[in-house]
Amino acid sequence: MPPRKPPARSAASPRSRALDRSLLLGGFLAVWMLCLVGRLYHLQIIQYVELLTRAERQQQRTLEVAPKRGIVYDRQMHPLAMSLVVDSIFAVPAEIRNPEMVADLVAPILGMERGDLLGRFKTFRSFCWVKRKVSSAEATRLRDMNLTGIYFQKEMKRFYPKGELAAQLLGYVGLDDSGLAGLEYRMNDTIKGTPGRVLIAADARRQSFRSTEREGRPGKNVVLTLDENIQYIAEKALAAAAARWGIASGTVVVQNPQTGEILAMASQPTFNPNEFGKSKPEARVNRAVAWVYEPGSTFKIVTVSAALEEKLASPEEVIDCQQGSIVLAGHVIHDHKPFGALTVERVVAESSDVGTIKLGLRLGEERLYRYMRSFGFGAEAGVELPAEERGLIKPPARWSGISIGEISMGQEVGVTALQLTSAYSALANGGILFQPRVVRDVFLGDTHDALPPAAGRRVVSQQTAELMKEMLAEAVESGTGVPARPAGYSAAGKTGTAQKIDASGTYSKSHYIASFAGFAPVRRPAITILVIIDSPVGAIHGGEVAAPVFRSIAEQTLGYLNVPQDNPSRWPQVATSAPAGSPRQQRGDQAGFLPSEPEPLGVATPPVQPVSFSPVPAPLPGGTVVLDDGPMLVVPDFSGLALRRVAEECQELGLELTMSGSGLAMAQVPPARAQVLSGSRVWVRFAR
Repeated sequence: MPPRKPPARSAASPRSRALDRSLLLGGFLAVWMLCLVGRLYHLQIIQYVELLTRAERQQQRTLEVAPKRGIVYDRQMHPLAMSLVVDSIFAVPAEIRNPEMVADLVAPILGMERGDLLGRFKTFRSFCWVKRKVSSAEATRLRDMNLTGIYFQKEMKRFYPKGELAAQLLGYVGLDDSGLAGLEYRMNDTIKGTPGRVLIAADARRQSFRSTEREGRPGKNVVLTLDENIQYIAEKALAAAAARWGIASGTVVVQNPQTGEILAMASQPTFNPNEFGKSKPEARVNRAVAWVYEPGSTFKIVTVSAALEEKLASPEEVIDCQQGSIVLAGHVIHDHKPFGALTVERVVAESSDVGTIKLGLRLGEERLYRYMRSFGFGAEAGVELPAEERGLIKPPARWSGISIGEISMGQEVGVTALQLTSAYSALANGGILFQPRVVRDVFLGDTHDALPPAAGRRVVSQQTAELMKEMLAEAVESGTGVPARPAGYSAAGKTGTAQKIDASGTYSKSHYIASFAGFAPVRRPAITILVIIDSPVGAIHGGEVAAPVFRSIAEQTLGYLNVPQDNPSRWPQVATSAPAGSPRQQRGDQAGFLPSEPEPLGVATPPVQPVSFSPVPAPLPGGTVVLDDGPMLVVPDFSGLALRRVAEECQELGLELTMSGSGLAMAQVPPARAQVLSGSRVWVRFAR
């Protein structure tokens, strides 16, 4: 049987073939659409932020414009630091067709290296700084060349109109208008303000077509406690001393003892903050707060005032200074000259190390350390300036056998000029240690930032402060501080001569720090001044090197402040057998007295003659006083005042004084607030 043939397939119809192709095409289109949507989703959603950033970077340039920094004024509203509008130059390298030629033209005008400028053009495409904050002459020359791809942007540049005046205190700013030193750094957040922004849009050909600017917020203005004129007086006097003595460095601080406000703060060497890059680092140091040194004898006020406060000594007590030597823990400490028996007052006036050490031994380590800390040593003073040092004060547990003697006379301790100035101001104002301040006000427009009141705390009693004022005044009248005596004014203070530590770690035999600290006038101190001279050549003693600088600053500053002269040539003469302490007590004319040369110590002076008194009008029945002529006066309350101050007030009011005892006043006739005739007699009894 023959095999059967399979049935033949029928050919597909055209309709089915078209349907197959449609399905295939539809599937392809669906996949394509799905991929397209996925890609769009990836670009629009997933990569949106990245692509937008890249687009803005290619199409836009954002320049940050520094805001106008606040103005810094002195206490008289004289500007010490301000901001000026200047040109900065930038380039769009993509627009520069011939970078080599442009670099050749621009570099000499701006004082730049051609290779450095050309490297910027080749490294960047859309933006690069050429030079920021150029001078007006440079900007004018470059603008006249009209170079393609070179643009100008207005910026603020810090300017110090007084040049070197108060340079270390003010500090300086960098190209980004941020403070780099001094007050500019410490108060940068307050003074700087909020920066603005300039948005520049460009097309595909790098042509700018739109610019949007967002203004910043200016910084706040600052008013300092400094006085421009007092600062100039201090800097001029310090510069003169630097030229005369060839010093390594120097510092002057002038303070208002009643408030703690700093009136001047000068340092040598100095610099111009407008060109701070050309100065040496040591010239930019504010030595009043950032330099720690051994104070020497100016530190003795801590030891003596502590002994008085603890009732361990009195100004009239006699101390055996053992002909200028004392042995502690097997070490012999010598005075600068041999002294025998001296009162505590003369120990201060003559700056006897042995006498001061004996007072320190009475105090003991713990009490001496406590008073050192109480006077502010070993801690930051809290002034509104950066880089303030705390000083070097060791606790008693780390003292050696001779430390109490060394520290009593100002060695083995490290202090700052600001700390020591504040300590002397505490004695000047009656025993209150104020926090020093250099900022008086902060404002923007009519809005003022409320500053906290000056913080102060009592370190010694007013009675102790008055006794210390008397002894420090004696040091200027007839002790080591005679060259510091200002013409027409009374002054109180202390000299200091301290050996420096050399590279071997021992005291140098040739390098010293000469200093003088004091205040004037004695009765109502208006200023406290500290002068520090580092490594003078040709002299070493504070009385010879630093005291004349104090005198120069005090005379000019007190005159500038219109402080009445309180030191006529004739002091009121009181009944006493003690020799006069000053030639002022011997002159009979009314001219001011300032010797051209320091008076030799130890020269005998004639005794003071007792004063004569005019009779007081006798009261009639009923208590009425018969007045011949002349004004009626109200008798002050003398209780607690020192003899010198009582005598000064009596002289000022025209009253005749008789007295008994010494020290501080404890009783008086007539009583306080009684009315008497001018020229009447007043009797005052003192405590000792």
